[in-house]
Amino acid sequence: MSHQAHVLGIDIGTGSARAGIFTLDGVMLAEAKTPIAMHRPAEHHVEQSSTDIWNAVCSATQRAREAAGLAPDAITSMSVSATCSLVLLDQQDKPLELSPGDEAWNIIVWMDHRATAEAAECTATNAAPMVNLGGVMSPEMQMPKLMWLKRNRPELYKQIGYAGDLGDWLGFKCTGSIERSVCMLACKWTFDPRPGYGWDHGFLDQIGMQDVLERARLSDQARPVGVTLGQLTAAAAADLGLTTDCTFAVGMIDAYAGALGTLGRSLTDAPEKRLAVIGGTSTCHIGAQPERREVPGVWGPYPGALCNGFVANEGGQSITGALLDHLIAMFAAGSEFGDDVHGTLSDVLLERLKNGDPAPHTHVCPDFIGNRSPLADPEIRGTITGLTLDTPRESFIKVYWAAATALVYGTRAIIERLNAHGYAIDTLHLSGGHGRSALLRKLYADGTGCQVILSDAPEPVLLGAAVAAMAAKANGDVLSVASELSPSEQVLAPDSATYELHAARYAAFKQLYAGRLD
Repeated sequence: MSHQAHVLGIDIGTGSARAGIFTLDGVMLAEAKTPIAMHRPAEHHVEQSSTDIWNAVCSATQRAREAAGLAPDAITSMSVSATCSLVLLDQQDKPLELSPGDEAWNIIVWMDHRATAEAAECTATNAAPMVNLGGVMSPEMQMPKLMWLKRNRPELYKQIGYAGDLGDWLGFKCTGSIERSVCMLACKWTFDPRPGYGWDHGFLDQIGMQDVLERARLSDQARPVGVTLGQLTAAAAADLGLTTDCTFAVGMIDAYAGALGTLGRSLTDAPEKRLAVIGGTSTCHIGAQPERREVPGVWGPYPGALCNGFVANEGGQSITGALLDHLIAMFAAGSEFGDDVHGTLSDVLLERLKNGDPAPHTHVCPDFIGNRSPLADPEIRGTITGLTLDTPRESFIKVYWAAATALVYGTRAIIERLNAHGYAIDTLHLSGGHGRSALLRKLYADGTGCQVILSDAPEPVLLGAAVAAMAAKANGDVLSVASELSPSEQVLAPDSATYELHAARYAAFKQLYAGRLD
């Protein structure tokens, strides 16, 4: 087994935990994935278990290291990217059970929308933190979720001894440190990392959450991505199959890891023209500039959330890949396309596209659980229009096409909003599952009119986490680490022959929102 230095990148997604082993020049040697369970005890309630996730992280790490042929001490540093789900522990640092059952369901998943009313109350305060959220608080953020617990489960709220983003919790689990990442605190907790700002105590008073800083063990400072958080504890090292010489570096939200893994090395070259699009279960759109840009309906500005010296803005769509999966489950004909339904439909639709629009009268509003950006309206619901008495198979193909184009038009609407407020985006850095779909790759270029850059790095999100791990040896300078890595890229230009098709479809898409996107 090799004893040369390597790094470990962990990505905790919505449905699985993944581990990637990388060389110090960014080459991934091995990857392993372990599924994680989901619990839906009520409508709009989505929960997970930190015990289940820790077991999944340990399993994936051990198998990835073994597949790479490395000894435990060959992994010298690690970091994490994770969904912005909320982990709750009691005052003995044990999982705080939300729903009685076989598992200690102690995580409120990012997509949980139980706190919609509380989010609206936060927005109505018009307090200073709203300026950093595009003017609207989302139920996917942590303060509304904790407000909901305090009001609806007060006995449970009083037992909280720790509350943190999933990525910060993994750092706590691995090192014992309760320090938090600037990425997590700025993006999801209303912490303003600018000098002289920090927590807005007046806002916390307005929403009745004066006690949350002490109860959740939230500090008055945020740590930059990539700086050393600590060494692995003996218990964590034993579980992971590593050693206590392994350094844990401050991590980030998964979308930001994807942005760092694809956009990081290009960020100093006309950043106002570039947008990272990380498409999977949901889709995040991350742009960053040295200047602060306030964009209505788009989260941010977030100083340092991606890297020092840049201020990020984040648009998003709450379900994208999950919507396509949902449609397959909804339509009986979805079972007619074999095991790789998405791949088969991609081939079918790309072939039909050669003869024009495959379904010119069928359209979908894709916001089945609300619009995150640019309308920031969690009450919007999905719509399918233009159905006829086609065969079930034909109807399914048309609806899938309409949904796929609608997801891209949602991105186009976000780009237009960003470009109206200080950006000039003409280049998309695409990663995640959407980047592996030939259909979606083409649609992102043709449907937005932007060139699409596809990194040949096999797992950009894991690479972003690995960059943070490498930065622990470079004083946390993630941008310099990312700029030294040079995976090759492919560039996909928009096809001008499809311009009129997408112009017509985008106009119909906007009509589904009754003029709110104009």
